Amino acid sequence: MRIGTHWITPEGTPALGLAPMAGVTDKPFRLLCRQYGANLATSEMTSSNPELRDTRKSRERLDHAGEPGPVSVQIAGTEPQQMAGFARFNVANGAEIIDINMGCPAKKVCKAWAGSALMRDERQVEAILRAVVQAVEIPVTLKIRTGWAADRRNAPLIARIAEDSGIAALAIHGRTRDQKYTGFAEYDTIASIKQWLSIPVWANGDVIGPQKAAEILEYTRADGLLIGRAAQGRPWIFDEIRHYLNTGKTLPEPPPSIIGDILIGHLHALHAFYGPVRGVRIARKHLAWYARAHDDADRFLTVVNRVGEADAQIDAARDYFQCLERLEPECTDRQRTDPQSLDRARRQVRAA
Repeated sequence: MRIGTHWITPEGTPALGLAPMAGVTDKPFRLLCRQYGANLATSEMTSSNPELRDTRKSRERLDHAGEPGPVSVQIAGTEPQQMAGFARFNVANGAEIIDINMGCPAKKVCKAWAGSALMRDERQVEAILRAVVQAVEIPVTLKIRTGWAADRRNAPLIARIAEDSGIAALAIHGRTRDQKYTGFAEYDTIASIKQWLSIPVWANGDVIGPQKAAEILEYTRADGLLIGRAAQGRPWIFDEIRHYLNTGKTLPEPPPSIIGDILIGHLHALHAFYGPVRGVRIARKHLAWYARAHDDADRFLTVVNRVGEADAQIDAARDYFQCLERLEPECTDRQRTDPQSLDRARRQVRAA
């Protein structure tokens, strides 16, 4: 995939990108996903409102120091000239791709007529896209949904407007705004748009694993996939998908010891980026995502979420995954279903 002058992947190779998610795809998580195979990791959506530009949240979201290129920054807003000015501001601060958010279904975003709410007004969409494209010399991309509602799937019209306005690549989430993240993504709209659009197309929505990724690519003929919620607690999913696309074979699940090491590295990065107090609090959702597929996760989270110190949080995470690793070969069905038996076994491991 090529976006402007940037080769995201070699010609003929589908790209795997981290979908921007507010409150999730911060700098520590973007760096981690790039380490595990993401070809592009776009920043969290940041408001174009100048009054919010110097807030702590905006400063953190606009910190790209040390990130591998191309640096892709997602912006949101409703006023064309304000969006254009914010695009120029980001270019001055290191952005190499500007991504425009017209796909967020969050109520507070749509209430301000930003995000996917903009899809209700094609004229305003065109005004924003043209203003931003003309304001900067770097590529501008766009993320949308299939439409506002089931009876308003106007993504094909928005896609034509985007291409005509100079948008360099288009990402389409296979749900309407009113679906939010419920139900299932559909790919007919994406496949239809890809047939006649000349710019690269990202398919997004329910890319939950390697086999599903291959199915979506084959069905839509998209140039790449954006992976969102499936990467939460599984940043190595990009490597898993790439391996399957290249070989047709599925990588084995990483053992608890490896997952624990990845998580602890992630915790260190969060504590360093946000500071020990906020870092501990922000890390809790990530702890839940890493632990959710493992034995006794609820009990572990009950304990670790009471921890208020960075070192203690890391120690608790290390202890949990080390116990899982050492118990796994010997864990009987009874131990997996009987919390008291599992607790006794873990105490024996700790004592050893």
